[in-house]
Amino acid sequence: MNTRPRFRYYTATTLDGYLADENDSLDWLLTQPIDDDGAMNYGAFISDVGCVVMGATTYRWLLDHEVVDGKPWPYDMPCFVFTHRDLTPVAESIRIVSGTPEEHHSTLVEAATGKDIWVVGGGDLAAQFAEAGLLDEVMVSIAPVTLGAGRPLFPRRFDLELLTVERNRAFVCARYRVVGPREPAQG
Repeated sequence: MNTRPRFRYYTATTLDGYLADENDSLDWLLTQPIDDDGAMNYGAFISDVGCVVMGATTYRWLLDHEVVDGKPWPYDMPCFVFTHRDLTPVAESIRIVSGTPEEHHSTLVEAATGKDIWVVGGGDLAAQFAEAGLLDEVMVSIAPVTLGAGRPLFPRRFDLELLTVERNRAFVCARYRVVGPREPAQG
């Protein structure tokens, strides 16, 4: 266990930087070959996670694609859904919250019980955590696909420091430290 939980944005993206297409489809992702025990695999990652954070679009996607036909909510740890929408939790572990990442920081750390906090998505929520100085790492699996448009991976200007890069079959798996906001070029 960590002495200080890390806030980690663990996700997959297309080569041109999109999480999903314009219709929130992940078909591009689900057809790519990956080794479930390979570099940056989900099993190893989730074993260090004590709390999950997501936005409303990610929550709705999970309800529409994962929690169907009687399947249970996929996370047994505390899950916080940041939104201004009126949503109903489908499991006791889910809390619907509004406000900023700073306002919920101590609650998230407490809920993680010494483990990491996974900022699942979307990209805008991850960027809000980064802007608040609360995002430590971006862990991204990059697929050999381009979409041309869709939901951006990280819709803000930020500098990152590459910590590791590996390959997992079709994916380039990179882990970055969040350095800070990037100022626009003066021109």
